[in-house]
Amino acid sequence: MLGLIAASMTALTIAFGSQYLGGLAPCEMCWWQRWAYFAAIALLLPGLVPGTPARARRLVLNLGGTALLCGAGVALFHAGVEQHWWQGFTACTAPMGGSGGLEDLRAAILTAPVTRCDQIPWSLFGISIAGFNAIFSGALALFAFIAAGAQKGA
Repeated sequence: MLGLIAASMTALTIAFGSQYLGGLAPCEMCWWQRWAYFAAIALLLPGLVPGTPARARRLVLNLGGTALLCGAGVALFHAGVEQHWWQGFTACTAPMGGSGGLEDLRAAILTAPVTRCDQIPWSLFGISIAGFNAIFSGALALFAFIAAGAQKGA
């Protein structure tokens, strides 16, 4: 369980690092993939409480695995949009932060770079970041489901 949480945190660290240090602005679907990791972490954390019964650990692992599987599905869909296998259905804009007034919001909208979901900003061996994320999230989901099944006394 701790390994799944650490792997999810590592994926988020890489995503935010590539954004803030590497200059790769995320598109809308990239953010959806990040939310799956946040959800998995939140769902898995209760299983770390000492003395958690096996039945509860199994539930937590299945819930975390489901969040990771959803993230893998979004990543696979995103990779398909990037490869033009199918069309995306989002506005493909990065979310904006800030809590200023209406003029600040207007200025942010007008100056915000648009990151398209159907363009590959970086790839390795022909696999995009979304493709690697689909593989990684899917593998973590599989591991979570296997670990859930291995819980003794559940």
